[in-house]
Amino acid sequence: MLSRRQTLAAGAALLVAGEARAQAAWPDRPIRVIVPFAAGGNADAIGRILQPRLQEKLGQPVVVENRPGAGGGVGADAVAHARPDGYTLLIGSNGPLSVNPVVQARLPYDAAKDFAPIAMAMQVPHCLVVQPSSPYRTVADVVAASKRAADGIGIGTAGVASATHLSLEAFKAATGANLLHVPYRGGGAALPDFLAGNLPMLFTEFSTALPLHRDGKARIVAVASAARLSALPDVPTMIEQGVPNFTAGSYVGLLATAGSPPEAMRKLGEAMAAIVREPDFRSRMEAMGGEAAMGALATPDGFATFIAADLERSRTVARAADIRVE
Repeated sequence: MLSRRQTLAAGAALLVAGEARAQAAWPDRPIRVIVPFAAGGNADAIGRILQPRLQEKLGQPVVVENRPGAGGGVGADAVAHARPDGYTLLIGSNGPLSVNPVVQARLPYDAAKDFAPIAMAMQVPHCLVVQPSSPYRTVADVVAASKRAADGIGIGTAGVASATHLSLEAFKAATGANLLHVPYRGGGAALPDFLAGNLPMLFTEFSTALPLHRDGKARIVAVASAARLSALPDVPTMIEQGVPNFTAGSYVGLLATAGSPPEAMRKLGEAMAAIVREPDFRSRMEAMGGEAAMGALATPDGFATFIAADLERSRTVARAADIRVE
C-alpha cells in the first residue's frame, strides 16, 4: 500500500506528465487568424495566402476571420485579450501596432505588451505618385513646383493618422515640400478622384500604385525603399533622388497573444520561417508589389525589434506634425 506522501508524489508526477503531453500536442484544434481589416486589402490578402500554408505545416485547420474597425484596433484588441494559448493569432500591421498607439489617446490594448511577434510576412514601400500627364518627373520637380504654389499641391493618402499620412509628413519635413494633405478612408478610396484627374498626387503603397503605373494611368516618381524594386527597376528611390536615408512603408506580419506557450511560439515561428523562404510565396509578394520578409525580420526577436523601431519613428513624426485622433 502506498503511503500518503507516495500517493501525492505519484499524483504530482501524473499531473506534470499530463501537462507535458498537452504542451507537446500543440496544436490539437483549429487555429483562428484574425485580420483586423475588411476583406480586400493587403493584410487580408496576406492572411489568405498564409492560411493554407500554416494549415499544412501545423496539421490543423486554420480559419481566417475579418474583424475590421477603429483602424485595426477592434481585431487587435480581440487578440490582445484572447486566451494566451496560441490558438488566436493576429495579422498585424502599421495601423494597430505602430500608428494607433501614438495618435489615439485611449486604446483598449497595449501594443508593446499585449502581443508576441512571430514573424513579419512582407513589406510594401510607400511611393510618390503623380498624374501621367503631369510635368513632374523627379522628386525635385515636385518639391520645386509645390514651393511655387501659394496654397501648395494636393496629395491624397489613406486617411488622417494612416501609415501613408505619417510617411507623407516625414517626406514634407525632409524636403520642405508644400503639399496639402487630402485624407481619404483607405488608400483605394482616393483612386476615383485621382483617376478622374481631380487629385494631382498620391502618397500611397507601392502595391496600390503599381498596376496604375503599368497601365499608364499614373506615374510613380520615387519609391521610399532602400533599393530599387525588382517589380519596377527603372523607378529610382527617394534616397537616390536626394532625400537622405528616407525609407517608409507598410508591413504585415503574424503575432500571437502575449504569454502564449513556448511550444506554440516555436512551432509557429518555424512554420513562418519556412513559408517566407518558399519561392512561390516570395513571387506572390512581388506580384503584389511587396517583398517577402528576409533574415531577422522573419524571426520573433527581429520582428519585435522592427515593430519597436517603427513605433518610435511614428511617434517622432506624429509629434512633429501634431497628428492626433480624438
